[in-house]
Amino acid sequence: MSSLDRKTILRTGVATELTRGHTAVRVWTLQVVGADPPQEVAMGARPVVVGAHRECELILADPQVSRRHAELSATPEGVRVRDLGSTNGTWWQGSRVTEVVVKSGATVKFGGTSVRIGAGGAPTVPPSPRERFGGLVGSSVAMRELFAVLELASPSDATVLIEGESGTGKELAARALHDHSPRARVPLVILECSAISDHLVDSHLFGHVRGAFTGATSDRRGAFAEASGGTLFLDEVGELSREAQTKLLRALEDQTVQPVGSDRRVKVDTRVVAATHRNLAEMVDGGEFRFDLYYRLAVVHVSMPPLRQRPEDLSLLVTHFYEGRGVDPGPIEGDNLARLAAHAWPGNVRELRNVLERAWALSGGGARFADLRLWMQASAAAPAVPAAGGEGPAIDATLPFKDAKERWLEQFERPYLAEVFEACAGNITHAADRAGMSRRHMRALLRKHGIIGE
Repeated sequence: MSSLDRKTILRTGVATELTRGHTAVRVWTLQVVGADPPQEVAMGARPVVVGAHRECELILADPQVSRRHAELSATPEGVRVRDLGSTNGTWWQGSRVTEVVVKSGATVKFGGTSVRIGAGGAPTVPPSPRERFGGLVGSSVAMRELFAVLELASPSDATVLIEGESGTGKELAARALHDHSPRARVPLVILECSAISDHLVDSHLFGHVRGAFTGATSDRRGAFAEASGGTLFLDEVGELSREAQTKLLRALEDQTVQPVGSDRRVKVDTRVVAATHRNLAEMVDGGEFRFDLYYRLAVVHVSMPPLRQRPEDLSLLVTHFYEGRGVDPGPIEGDNLARLAAHAWPGNVRELRNVLERAWALSGGGARFADLRLWMQASAAAPAVPAAGGEGPAIDATLPFKDAKERWLEQFERPYLAEVFEACAGNITHAADRAGMSRRHMRALLRKHGIIGE
């Protein structure tokens, strides 16, 4: 697999992003100029600290180098070099700098030692031979590439960022990562960030002591402490406020938390897996999400393939859902499979599961797949309650909050986008400006809902 082996990818925290058909891994190299023997480390999404202390990622045996001299981190523009208050300074192009972004080929001097920064190779991770990983199912190349990265990431303590549309299985991926890790002995802790009001985020994340605020009648450990020794899954992390993002970053960096109302910080040992249906990179560009938190979360970065991009997985998914009911599906090929393949699946695998469950309910529960009457419309779920005022998407009050909210968003997005797109005479740039989003994001949403072609 090119210049870096699998262990190196995880040890150095390389950011991994899946796209259909391939897996790309971005690597930077830090080479000490004139070192004998040669000294070089790889850097991915995880920042690298340069210094004389043995816990630094790049250790320099130079009396002019401070214990923690500088921190280097990857950015879309290059490598950010930040001096950490060193005694003898960080130098670039003859000038002492406190913070600078440099390109590949730059040489930065720490004390009396020069380090050359280069763009490394982009090794690929071969697709996994397996067709299942935890609760995830798929034989397509996109899913087997996803499984390959999850297999590598599971045994490590690297933070993982999972992006993907609603219904693609982000929570299943998080559970699979946890269950295949040495931390599986501790239950996975799940925190739904979008369901917490801003003034209670600190309490849910970090805990509180009795009397910290009105209603705090007893101590609360908080999600980080509850997951200590295990894994914390932060679902919809993109919904956190900027203030909460800052506190989350510190907890990730220090592995300590300070409960609300307490005057001391508590040590934890918590691995974090985060997920979002939003595009965090675009949120960073728009100032909605902290740049440094994004790169701290995206040590391993995976995107869940939408179901419409992997129709070859439909038969395996149908078999999987039948197996869960202990029923023989019979032959999968035929008219029903063709109907599934022709559907756009805006709700992804969750929508497929709901379609099958409704068909089972109407057939008495034991029908084979070829005999099912499939109804692939929004009304395939339980009866919906009209929204307040009788306008807008329907609200399904029979679903849990998270699923109901995602269903509401799915019903809202397409008519809104279609109306904006039509009002702008089919001009994507004008539609994006009107909607207050980037052109790239607008195009992706229009394609998602079939308003424009691929």
